[in-house]
Amino acid sequence: MTSWTDHLIILPILLPLFVGAVMLLIDERYQQIKAFANLASIVMMGIIALLLMRAADVTTATGTAPIAVYRLGDWPAPFAIVLVADRLSALMLALTSVLAFASTIFATARWHRVGAHFHSLMQFLLMGLNGAFLTGDLFNLFVFFELLLAASYGLVLHGSGQARVRAGLQYIAINLTASVLFLIGVSLIYAVTGTLNMADLAIRIPQVPTQDRALLEAGAAILGVAFMVKAGMWPLCFWLPTTYAAAAAPVAAIFAIMSKVGIYILLRLSLLFFGAGSGASALFGSEWLVAAGIATILFGLIGALASQEISRLAGYAVLVSSGTVLAVAAAAGTAAVTASALFYLVSSTLAIAAFFMLIELLERGRDPGADMLAVTREAYGEDMPDDPDAEEVGMVIPASMAILGWCFVGCAAVIAGLPPVSGFIAKFSMLTALLSGDTGSSITPLHWTLLALLMLSGLTMLIAMTRAGIRTLWSPTERADPRIRLAEIVPIALLLLGCAAMTVQPQAAMTYMQGAAKSLHTPAAYIDSVLAPAQTRVKLGGGS
Repeated sequence: MTSWTDHLIILPILLPLFVGAVMLLIDERYQQIKAFANLASIVMMGIIALLLMRAADVTTATGTAPIAVYRLGDWPAPFAIVLVADRLSALMLALTSVLAFASTIFATARWHRVGAHFHSLMQFLLMGLNGAFLTGDLFNLFVFFELLLAASYGLVLHGSGQARVRAGLQYIAINLTASVLFLIGVSLIYAVTGTLNMADLAIRIPQVPTQDRALLEAGAAILGVAFMVKAGMWPLCFWLPTTYAAAAAPVAAIFAIMSKVGIYILLRLSLLFFGAGSGASALFGSEWLVAAGIATILFGLIGALASQEISRLAGYAVLVSSGTVLAVAAAAGTAAVTASALFYLVSSTLAIAAFFMLIELLERGRDPGADMLAVTREAYGEDMPDDPDAEEVGMVIPASMAILGWCFVGCAAVIAGLPPVSGFIAKFSMLTALLSGDTGSSITPLHWTLLALLMLSGLTMLIAMTRAGIRTLWSPTERADPRIRLAEIVPIALLLLGCAAMTVQPQAAMTYMQGAAKSLHTPAAYIDSVLAPAQTRVKLGGGS
């Protein structure tokens, strides 16, 4: 008999759909009502995500974690529209809810009033994100991707302005192209296998005849390119720093999770479709994923060093984060390394989202040419005799700037991976896993390359963040002290507290990540749960 808890899986999709649609009927003059409804919906989604995490984070008698499956209409797989909740999808739901909550609180200070339907667009974006994390078939993955992209088009243009319109048009064009590639890849895979259910594909791919395998792999490659565009992988990432820098602060903060959707799908599908047990197509494309990840890290580091605007620096930090997760997880191919990469994904995403909101406060009151003036002084020296402001470098920072300065230090420490914060723990864990010998063979030159990149990325981001901090916080340029509202500093502190919690209790977080990574690398339980008869499906309460 079906219980009400079995329907929790679909609520992260239905709830934002209903709330977003209702808010469209409310006049824009009642922004406070819309903000309350938006926040209430996000809190409920967060609670549901925690319940799903708790239900997935147990071990059954067979030594596997339960995977909850929701079949719309109770049709049997692979014909049903299937939603699947395991450790990883529940984790991504929770991370999305946290970022959405912080971004919405920040927006209530002023940003939600500078454009139309901000809160509705946020709900539709969350619907698409949640659906992408929960869906169990490629067609509905495309549907949810288009939903979140449609909402993101409106959000990236929120607030108008020439820079946003230019970046928004570029963003729309590149994502529409990626959507076309998505459809082509899905069509080729369906033509060969006759199914789009992910679990069913995992069974059919090893059985594809030799004469059809080239067409299958071509479809998978095209699909991979579409996801790499959405993940911001080099050389398809030119749009990301510009778009994120131009977007409103709360929009850029929630967009920190957008590239991770592409990373999530790439990891899940590559291990599900082309894992070690996939026959002739085993490990297909893994070398390209590693190469793309490494190239993205290097591109992001060069961009971070070259950035003269702090907002673009944050955009390049997103690229470094995404490239690190993909390169490390795809190169090693073990649960231990993937778990460390997932820990890094959560930590870096929280810190980067906080950084995007912090930038808006730091830039408040500064002259548009302040960064270029700081670069000029840096080039010619701070002690130029003709510089009347040279003696003001050591001036006392007002209380508001002191608060922002400490927040900046926190963001920089996590992004650069300084000890003892969560960013350092994540990188140290990845280094340990790569060197531990758990990779199934001796340490290869590729592993040494990744080790060097992890250390180089930390040093490079430290230099870039330190330089940006000096220019922003200690520059002698005349500036007005920013006026900060409580609704603006609280969400930044909330995200940094999340990083602090991962620093204080890393073992609890890492244990969960290890369970999620193990499920990714051993997809048999996922396949069995999705394709099992409806009457034997796993329930959220732990029974079957």
